[in-house]
Amino acid sequence: MAWFSASNQSKALRFCVWWTVMAYAVFYVIAWMFSWSIMNYFLSENLQTVFFIWAIFLSLVGFYDIRQKKHGILRNYPVIGHFRYLIESVRPEIRQYLLESDEESVPFSRVQRSLVYQRAKNLPSEQPFGSIVDVYAIGHEFLSHSLTPVSRNAPETFRINIGNAQCARPYSASIFNISAMSFGSLSANAICALNAGAKRGKFYHDTGEGSISPYHLEYGGDIVWELGSGYFGCRDEKGNFDPTQFAEKAALLNVKMIEIKLNQGAKPGHGGILPKGKITPLVAKVRGISMGQDCISPSAHSAFRTPLQLMEFVQKLRELSQGKPVGFKLCVSRPSEFMSIVKAMLQTGIYPDFIVVDGSEGGTGAAPVEFASHMGMPLREGLLLVHNTLVGAGLREHVRIGAAGKIISAFDIVRASALGADWMNSARGFLFALGCVQSMSCQNNKCPTGIATQDGERQKALDVVNKTERVYRFHRNTLLSLSEMLAAAGLAHPGDIRPEHLVVRVSEVEVQTYADRYKFLSLGELLAGADVHPFYRDAWNKASAEAFSV
Repeated sequence: MAWFSASNQSKALRFCVWWTVMAYAVFYVIAWMFSWSIMNYFLSENLQTVFFIWAIFLSLVGFYDIRQKKHGILRNYPVIGHFRYLIESVRPEIRQYLLESDEESVPFSRVQRSLVYQRAKNLPSEQPFGSIVDVYAIGHEFLSHSLTPVSRNAPETFRINIGNAQCARPYSASIFNISAMSFGSLSANAICALNAGAKRGKFYHDTGEGSISPYHLEYGGDIVWELGSGYFGCRDEKGNFDPTQFAEKAALLNVKMIEIKLNQGAKPGHGGILPKGKITPLVAKVRGISMGQDCISPSAHSAFRTPLQLMEFVQKLRELSQGKPVGFKLCVSRPSEFMSIVKAMLQTGIYPDFIVVDGSEGGTGAAPVEFASHMGMPLREGLLLVHNTLVGAGLREHVRIGAAGKIISAFDIVRASALGADWMNSARGFLFALGCVQSMSCQNNKCPTGIATQDGERQKALDVVNKTERVYRFHRNTLLSLSEMLAAAGLAHPGDIRPEHLVVRVSEVEVQTYADRYKFLSLGELLAGADVHPFYRDAWNKASAEAFSV
C-alpha cells in the first residue's frame, strides 16, 4: 500500500510532532464546542489550556517552517528541526564543561586554564599522584635539572633593561608582561584591572593598537603604546600618522616604550578588526574614528614602505618620544623579508631597541578563520629566525627580543628563553586571570564575564578591585614557579637559560637538546659569509634593504 511506503513512513516520523500538536489543538476546540469532558480524566482544565496555547504556537511554527526557504532542515523537520539549532547553540558550553578532556587544547586545555585560575586565586597548584603527561610521547619537552641546585632568586629580580646606546631613556621591564589588547576589544573594567595589576606587580601593560584610553592611565601602571597601521590616537583626518598628536601622548609619564605593530600572529597581513557593535562613543573618541561601521585597520603602514623607511620611522618616533625605547612587533613571514629589515639596520646604523615576535598561535578578538589557522610562522620558528639573524648580523647586543604566543606557564617562559627571547608577553593568560572562561564570544559583544564587551551591564560583572588582585597574583606566582625551576636547574636568571638546557623527545628511543635539534648561528656568521647554513645563506642573499619583497 502506498501509505506504508518508506517515503511516507519517513515523512510521518519527520512531521509527527507537528501533526500531533495540530491534532491536539483541533481536538481541544471540538471538545470545548461540544462540552466533552473526556480529557478531564487525564488533565486538569488549566493544564489543558496551557497545552492548547502551546499547541497553537507550535502549529503556527510548523506552518512557518514548511513555507520558509532559508533552512532546508526546518522544511523537512517542522518544529523538531529547531532542536538542532538549539543544541548547536549550546554545543561549546556542553563540550567545555562535560566532554572536553583535561589535555585537549581548544585553544587552551583545561589543565592550562586551571593553572592560571589557581595561581590567580592564590590556590595550591601542585599536581597530585604524578603527571598526566605522557613523557614518552614524541615532542615531549623538559628542562634538565642540575645535581647542584642553587637557592632561588626573588621574582622581583627577573627584569631586563630595554634600550640600546641610541636610546636616551631605557626601561627596566619585567620578563613577563601583559601582551597587546585594545580598549574596545576589552571593556573599561578589564583595562582598569589589568593596568592596576601591572602597577602593583611592577610589569608593563601593552595598550594594543586601539590607543591610550583614560582607563590605561587611571591606575598608573606602566604602558607600552602599540602603534598600528591605523595610527589610532595620533592620526589626521585621512588616517595618516600625526607627529604632533603622537608626541603629546608619548610624553605621558606612564608611557615607557613605543611598539610599532607591523602585523600580529593571529591575522598576519590583515588589518585589525573591531566590530561596529563594540564601538562606543568613547572608543570612537580614543581611536579618532567614526561610529556605525566596523573599524578595520589598513593591512600595511602608510608612514613607511621599505625597510630603510621603517628604520627612519623608528628614529623619528624615538626623537618625538624624547628618547624612549622604540621597537616593532611582527609575526615572521618570509625569512628574507625580516632579513631585509636587518640589512636596513646595518645600512642606516639605526637599531630598534627591541623586537617582539608574535607567533601565529596568538589570539585575537576577531580574525578570519583561514588567517588564524593557516597564515604566519609559529612562535618557535619565528623567534629562532629573529634571534639567529640578529646574532649572525652582529646586532644581537643592540636589540632585545620579546616573545608572545600561548605563553601561560613558567615552562613556556623557559622554552622561549632557550630559543632567544629576553622577555615574554601573555594576553590570554591574563584574560584567564581576569576570569575568562574561553566562551569564544569575544567578537559578538556578549562576553559572559564582562571582559571582551562594551555592554555596560555585562562589564559590571567584572569587579576591578578583585580582578586587580588576581592579575597581580597570576604574574607573581608564575614567576615564583619560574624561580623554582631555574634554581633546580642551577640557574639564577631566565637570561642564563641556554639551548642545551632544554630537551625534547624526537622518537621513542631518542631525545635531543635544543642545541642539537635547532641550528644556532655564531656571532657575525652572516656577515662572514663562509660556511653559513644554506637556509640562512639563501635568505640573506635574497634580502635587500631597499624593499621588503624581492
